[in-house]
Amino acid sequence: MSRGSFVFTSTALRSMEKDKELLERQQQQRRLATPRVNAYFFRKDVRESSYASSYRSSPSHAFICKDPVVHNALYTGNLEAVRQLLSKEAPVNVVIQPQGGDMVWAKENGLWSLTYEQDLTTPLHITAGRGFTECLKHLLLRGANVELAPGGTTALHEACQECQPECAKLLLSYGANANAVNEDGLMPLHVCTEKESIDCAKYLIEFGASVDGRSLEENDTPMHVAARHGLLDHVDLYLRHGANPEHQNDEGKSPLNAACAQPQEKGTLERYRQVCQRLIDAGANVHTEDLQHQTPLHLACKNVHPDVVDLLLQKGANVNDMCYGGNAPMHNVLKEVAYKQDHEPERIVRALLNYGSIRVWPGALPQVMKFCHSRPRVIEALLNAYDRLKVTDRWVEAVPSDALKQHQEFFESVFALAETPRSLQHLARFKIRTYLEGRLHKVVPQLSLPTFLKNYLLLEFRDYVH
Repeated sequence: MSRGSFVFTSTALRSMEKDKELLERQQQQRRLATPRVNAYFFRKDVRESSYASSYRSSPSHAFICKDPVVHNALYTGNLEAVRQLLSKEAPVNVVIQPQGGDMVWAKENGLWSLTYEQDLTTPLHITAGRGFTECLKHLLLRGANVELAPGGTTALHEACQECQPECAKLLLSYGANANAVNEDGLMPLHVCTEKESIDCAKYLIEFGASVDGRSLEENDTPMHVAARHGLLDHVDLYLRHGANPEHQNDEGKSPLNAACAQPQEKGTLERYRQVCQRLIDAGANVHTEDLQHQTPLHLACKNVHPDVVDLLLQKGANVNDMCYGGNAPMHNVLKEVAYKQDHEPERIVRALLNYGSIRVWPGALPQVMKFCHSRPRVIEALLNAYDRLKVTDRWVEAVPSDALKQHQEFFESVFALAETPRSLQHLARFKIRTYLEGRLHKVVPQLSLPTFLKNYLLLEFRDYVH
């Protein structure tokens, strides 16, 4: 890639030059330390050389191939070219060292970077990860080593990570280890992180993969991984094969904790609710604490997942457990209101109050107004947990002018409390709620009252306070 085709700053260019020099030094050191054959060793004259003879007599010794012709055949899945280049006389357990000037996004510094080298791989890895089943079969028939892992991971890991079930099955049938561990300490089941990898997971278990196998660094089981990624089919699969839903990893998290701890987009919330429901039905404990003493309820509140919070509360989760940092679930959700408005945080606040959650210290209510003004219903639920309020100028100053304009009627009803006491209707509700505190969710539905009164007792939203 020429510099003229992309606008770089002088600082970026100097950084790229330094990176290039470093890579060139590393490549030179590798060339001196690694035995290799000519890049075109697949040609007849080189196949007959002593290098090729040495390789055939020592199959555990792998040469590095930089031949772009071979690379192109493998990366495009050109079966005829692969058959021709990797014929009977040519070694198949070669290490591929891709090179080029590709622009890649560097996550660690948030910049585009010009790379000159990629991870070492093999023909098996390339074909397995891209779903080139016929090419993969040819390589296996030629005796390719299924356990070769020059880049720190096996071809089976590659197939599972890229959701290529037929390639995974083929590798397993040729002896690939279903419990092989890569350089990150992960087994193939640990890299099944997409919904489309379910068939890979099925084949792995069929060939002996452990559903309770632990990763080396985090001590995660496949169930932790499935729960963290909201993979209901995987969770069901592992449970059917006897997976333990209560294993805790090095952070003390069970799969249920892991599912609740995962930040979620609004579109994936239902998936995670189903996963949590399945885990609880299988015996997962809603009271399990991680090393920070955070329960699933703490974590679900922090990630503002109202349906999971409802589920956990129905299963007996304690609304007033304190984590290591001194936060109850109510604290966790209030901290996130401004960042996850579309997750309906007011539903969680109301549910926690109806299950007997501690209330916010009245002196901190101006702070609540400041940080939760974008979701007035959160403020409404909190204010309706008190029989009287001392509204001051600090309350008015805490609400930005644009929020006052957008929710004018609601905030006017709040500020009016500075001169007007709470209504008799609200005071009666407060007395009943105080008497039934901690039992509201059980008692109110059984009362012989009209539905609208039951809803009122349970803090139904009205978008004003009185």
